[in-house]
Amino acid sequence: MAKYESRVHGDFNSLLNSIDSEILRGSMSASFEDGSDYHSGDFRCAVRVYERYSMIGGNRVSMNVTLVGNNDELFITAITSGGSQAVLFKINTLGEEAFLNCIVNVIDRFKG
Repeated sequence: MAKYESRVHGDFNSLLNSIDSEILRGSMSASFEDGSDYHSGDFRCAVRVYERYSMIGGNRVSMNVTLVGNNDELFITAITSGGSQAVLFKINTLGEEAFLNCIVNVIDRFKG
């Protein structure tokens, strides 16, 4: 499991669309599995689940992305899972880390 979290300022929809585009464009095997949206007043929450094939690990890796926002204050957390080939403990998590880097790239560009 790999995890990334960050606080940023900006437009909620713009960041969410950038994340979706980067993940789906970043790998031929990437897919949007499901999502959920919630809002109440100025508070918004979007949960997304993506999956892709990891050539490095020879298996599929999933990533859960949660974006919450209140006006222009945003918080994102992305957690990957899968990608290990061991039975009792995790080895070879390179596929998870590579998948997570999609989010890191988006946030770095978003921060400017």
